[in-house]
Amino acid sequence: MTDSPAAFLAALLLLAGLFPVLASRWPLRLFEVLPPIVLAYVAATALAVAGFWAGGPAVDATRTQVMSQALPALIFLLLVRCDLRAILALGPRVLLAFACATASITLGFIVAALLLGGLLPADAWKPLAAVAGGWVGGTANLVAVSQAVDTPPELLGFALLTDALCYSVWVLALFATVPLAPRFNAWAKARASGEAVATFEPAPEAPSTPGHALMWLGLGLTAGLLARELAALMPQDGVLNATSWTLLLVSVAGVLAALTPLRRLPGAEGCGSALLAIVVVTLASQGSFEGLAAAPWFILAGFIVLAVHAALMAGAARLFKLDLALVGVASLANIGGVASAPLLAAMHAKALAPLGILLALLGYLLGTGVGLALAAVLPGLMGANGG
Repeated sequence: MTDSPAAFLAALLLLAGLFPVLASRWPLRLFEVLPPIVLAYVAATALAVAGFWAGGPAVDATRTQVMSQALPALIFLLLVRCDLRAILALGPRVLLAFACATASITLGFIVAALLLGGLLPADAWKPLAAVAGGWVGGTANLVAVSQAVDTPPELLGFALLTDALCYSVWVLALFATVPLAPRFNAWAKARASGEAVATFEPAPEAPSTPGHALMWLGLGLTAGLLARELAALMPQDGVLNATSWTLLLVSVAGVLAALTPLRRLPGAEGCGSALLAIVVVTLASQGSFEGLAAAPWFILAGFIVLAVHAALMAGAARLFKLDLALVGVASLANIGGVASAPLLAAMHAKALAPLGILLALLGYLLGTGVGLALAAVLPGLMGANGG
């Protein structure tokens, strides 16, 4: 047991780096089902439960400082690659497919809350809103929403578990449907997007240096500091508290920075990935396995969301004559993100791979806002069902 802030930080950094290194060294099937970031969360929670570090004032203050500084910087670094001009150039048909995916996922969480409100814990709306932010954006959005609504650590663990398991099943389903594209397109009366969609080829990123990493870290921390100062001047009301204002403002800063030559500098993605791992294990460092019996209900809620999403996307495809490639990429750009959406796009047509990247980046931009919007709606829906 330790109550030393230095030892606490050392343990967090080791945990944050251990599982990504293991996954790259030994690409086991385990890492496909449970990503390294989920395993790091479980390991940090286990150490907390075992009393590896004491919950004294020094450790608590260190944890608070890490979260308040790292999370806004992470959001800034995530969005600095989001080129709105390239996204808008994709055209109305692509953006319509993405809008349908986002709207159907959002509605899916409302349906899940209505159906399972009486079977979930009273605060279950918090992890559900966090997963919604992650399924429109990515894990960083999930964490951002969870912090904005003050999600208890054990419930955040359920959010990460639901995200990982349901995502794995959904990715498998979308990849398995690729051979069905001709039949689906005939049913939807849609033309294939492989040759029709205007694509955008991102410039290859130059190798980053330690100087790039330090510069991006400094820029991210500065953007977060300025966002916190501005957030203190904003009206505070319910979900729109100081934390959520900070995250929304730093998101705007990231998008604006992406319109400048800063976007072409290498290293932002790697620095952001490192910060994400640190943020997740920091959250887990105060966790517990309390209430573990509720986990199956959260996972069921995730699959209800996916069922609603799938049904509505099929209807949108028929209504708007959207082909399977466009529907699938728009879906995975939301639920999967920049790591998997381009792979699915390339399986349909190699020319579509950049489309997956751009739509995933758009999801990062919208994820936190969608999650916070659901955080304002879900408590009333679940309370009506006795949650």
